[in-house]
Amino acid sequence: MAKTWKERLSWLWNEWGKSLLVVLLVVGGFRSAIADWNDVPTGSMKPTILEGERIVVNKLAYGLRLPFTSWRLWRWATPQRGEIVVLFSPSDGKRLVKRVVGVPGDRLALHNNRLFINNRPVAYEVLESDELEGFQADGPRRRVLATEKLGGHPHSVMITPEVPAMRFFGPIQVPAGQYFVMGDNRDESGDSRVFGFVPEDRIAGRVTAVAASVDPSNHYLPRWHRFLRTLH
Repeated sequence: MAKTWKERLSWLWNEWGKSLLVVLLVVGGFRSAIADWNDVPTGSMKPTILEGERIVVNKLAYGLRLPFTSWRLWRWATPQRGEIVVLFSPSDGKRLVKRVVGVPGDRLALHNNRLFINNRPVAYEVLESDELEGFQADGPRRRVLATEKLGGHPHSVMITPEVPAMRFFGPIQVPAGQYFVMGDNRDESGDSRVFGFVPEDRIAGRVTAVAASVDPSNHYLPRWHRFLRTLH
């Protein structure tokens, strides 16, 4: 005897639907509260992170959130100066990748792209582009690369003198429970210079590595040398 459409739907739900729903909830909960991977569409973190890379985000770095919400159940750490984080922009809610340059209580200033933290200048060391594995300064514009020694996280930054940008601000003080973030591509990054301080509950997790990398400007060919690269 042929089954009715209701019987067929019931069979599909019992055989496949319940199992698929459990899988989706488990995977979604894992990505929401424990670890996630995000694609990077822009170059605001160059030369550290390039367009077309998929990054790994540790969502347990600072505490445990209730899956699918922003409610924090436990907190065991806070973002530290120099760490790369994923956050939701206070201005429009977009997910962004930036570096923490100011933590609560810090007094910050920027003078011609040089950071001052608590009245002390951050140390810089000029680099040549060929000193960075897998990165070449592209395009006709002149790029200046340097190592910025920020906390325990020395990293590369890039400026582009020809681009109009906010190269001066402050001094300002970071309020309690708030953070100041910037992109490593200092002259081509929309960051706290634009949208202001970031509340701690808007920071989703810490970026730990590049999982995979493709080059959008070269037919999306893999950049094999950047796969599984640890980020600082």
